[in-house]
This record gives sequence, C-alpha cells and structure tokens, in this order.
Amino acid sequence: MKAEDRPSTPTERTRPAAAVIGVGAVTAFGWSVDDLRAGLRSGRRGVQRAHQLDVSGHRTELASEVEDRGLGAGEHAAAAGSSRQARADGFAVAASREAWDMAFGARGETDSGASSPPSMERVGVFYGGSTAGMAESEEFFARVLGTAEGASHLRLLESQQLNGPGDAVARDLGACGPVESLSSACASGALALGAALDALRSGEIDVAVAGGSDALCQLTYAGFNSLRAVDPRPSRPFRADREGLNLGEGAGTLVLVRADHPRLRERAPLAWLVGYGASCDAHHMTAPHPEGRGAEQAMRMALGDGGASASSVGFANAHGTGTPHNDSAEAAALARVVGPHAVPVTSNKGAIGHLLGSAGAVEAVATVLALVDAEVQPTCADDPEPGADADLVTDLVLGTPRPLEAGRDIGLSSSFAFGGANGCLAFRAARATDTGPRAGGSQ
Repeated sequence: MKAEDRPSTPTERTRPAAAVIGVGAVTAFGWSVDDLRAGLRSGRRGVQRAHQLDVSGHRTELASEVEDRGLGAGEHAAAAGSSRQARADGFAVAASREAWDMAFGARGETDSGASSPPSMERVGVFYGGSTAGMAESEEFFARVLGTAEGASHLRLLESQQLNGPGDAVARDLGACGPVESLSSACASGALALGAALDALRSGEIDVAVAGGSDALCQLTYAGFNSLRAVDPRPSRPFRADREGLNLGEGAGTLVLVRADHPRLRERAPLAWLVGYGASCDAHHMTAPHPEGRGAEQAMRMALGDGGASASSVGFANAHGTGTPHNDSAEAAALARVVGPHAVPVTSNKGAIGHLLGSAGAVEAVATVLALVDAEVQPTCADDPEPGADADLVTDLVLGTPRPLEAGRDIGLSSSFAFGGANGCLAFRAARATDTGPRAGGSQ
C-alpha cells in the first residue's frame, strides 16, 4: 500500500458510519434544500446589499439575508410554544422539519411516513450556533433606550441563550432523547454533526437530528467590520484579489440514523457520514496557523475515522472564507492531505456568505447534495476566467458544476473557527448496494 493511500490515523481502524436520510436548509436562496441546490448549481450569489439588517455606519453593506417570513407571529413561533420566535430558532425549526419529513414522511400523513416510526425517546438533537436570539436581544435594548419603537417585552429575550435553536427543534419534533447545543464559533455546525455521529455509534440513540442555525445581528456584523475581515465587494474565496468574507444567515439540518435502523430497509440513504475530525491550532485568538497545521490534523482525522484514503477523496467543500489568512492556510493543509491526488475544491461562501455557527451544517447539506447529484457545485466568482493565486488551490471549481470522478466517492467538508477550533466531516456517496438493515455498517 502506498503511503498516500493509507488511512490518516495510526490505528487505521474502521468505525461504523451513519446514514443520511434527510436534509433541510434555509438560506438566502430560499426556505428549502431544493432552493439551495438550484442556487449553488447556478453559480449566482445570494449576497446583496442588506435590506433587513441596518448596516448604516458600517464600512460594508453586503450580507446574505434570508427573506423574512414573519417568524415573530407565524407557524414556527406557535410550534415552538413562543409568542415571538427568534429568527435563528425559526430557521432551525424549518430546516429540521424539512429534513425530518424527507427522512420519515410528512407528519400527520400516515400513508407517506415510515412503516415503523422512530421511538422519539431514541431521537437526539445536536445543534450548533453562535448568535441564537442575539438580534432579538438587540431589539429589546434598542426599545429600552428609545432608539426603536415598541415596548421592551421580555419575550424578546426568550431565545437569547445559545441553546435556543436546538431546544426549539426538539420541542417542535417531540424529540425526547439528548439535546446538545455546541458553540465553537464557525466550527459549531460541523462539531454538532460529529457529536451526533458519536452518539449514534455508542448506541445512545437511534436517530440524530443534527445541524446549526445562526441569524444576522449587529454584534457580529460590527465585530467583523471592526476586524476588517469583511470585503466591501462580494467575497472571492481562493482568488488572488480576495479581501475578506461576506456575512450571512440560515440553517442546515441532517437526519442521521444508525446503519442497522429499520428505515434503511424501506429506503436507500442519501449519503453516509463516515468520519469526522476535530482539532485546535492553539495558535492565535483569531488567525489560523499560517501553515494550516490544525486544519490538516482535522482533515486527516476525518479520513482516518472513516477508514478512507486520500485517493478516495472526490472533492473538498472548503471552509473558504475569502480572507487572505484562512485561504492560504487551508490551501496548504489541503495540499498536504491529498498529496499528489489533486482534488476539485469548492467554497459555498461566495454564494451564500459565511453563516458563522451554522456554516458547517449548511455546507454539510451542500456536500451531501453534491454526492447525490454526482457533481461539485461551482465556487461563486464574478469572473471565472482568471485563475486563482498559483500558491492556493490549483483545481478550484468555477463557472458550472463539475462531474465527480468515478471511484472517488468521498466528500470532505471543513469548518475552521476563531480560537483555532477546527472540524472536518467525511461523507461517502451512497451506492446501489446500500439497502437493507446492514447497509453501510462498516466502510
């Protein structure tokens, strides 16, 4: 066996995978996973001048906003038992409902659901995020100060805590298993999926509803402007003229089941979550390690955890923020991990913005869609002709979707955060033989 084909952990141990049987998404492209798929495939941008968030006084004015559906008084608010539901909660509930209905059939429609509905005591929720109800808290204090109209009702603070979105999902679905909320900045969504995989492997649960949700707010918009980490123009991940990121909002949810779950007798999985890796740079409060050492470690751990080799990687859905430091560090890490096996690379952030704590979850959904469609979505670029910086990614997917190369069925989805927190997920495409109760039990 060649060195580059060896699994990336010393133990070379294969661990059980989890089947992805449902996905849901809320992004600037719309309130469904089909909207996300169409938007990413088209190469168009969901980033535009902000019109819901007040960006006056900031050096930038772009954002990737989700079109408001009146969450303060709509069905999602009622479902969560709240008089006013935070936007992040509403995004989480909508994405999770879509994923759940895809996995087990629309609730209340007995002819479309699974023949053996899951025991809700064995369903866990694992959700990441970084803002929760911060936007509503800002509105509360603006009303206290008299800079916004209306009374400062305490209900605006109901979802201020970071566990708000995950708790809202559990209440809406009636999930009675463990509910875990993870907040490690921009790696939160990816790490939540890793926690869900661990819980499934241990036998603690049979079904995991995992993802992340974040909403735009003044705190994060002003903070990233203060750091001068945002680009006044649409972001250009891995391009030579990149200047920073564009902020966004939304949610992504995946429904995962154990490989022996009865539902797999009735339907094939969309894909398999085969492994994950987590690491810390231990380098700087905000900047990544310049050589991407922590990122490399997380990628290698994800491949090793899933018993996958570098030569099986069909593409990488990069963190790809468009900031000078992140992109160069990540490109260096990717080059070391895949070695001579250059892989197509894409970044969803040029299209939907950087969704902070929910980025890893939405990008995991996009990675699953790429495996389902057997094509890599393009990195959004204003001019796809000039090449990326030669020192960065040498095979950046631009312009139109790229068909996946046969036999290379692993998709890597990476998320890197302030403080050097890193998460990487390894997904495998489903195969025609992935049916039956034992499908995908080992990789």
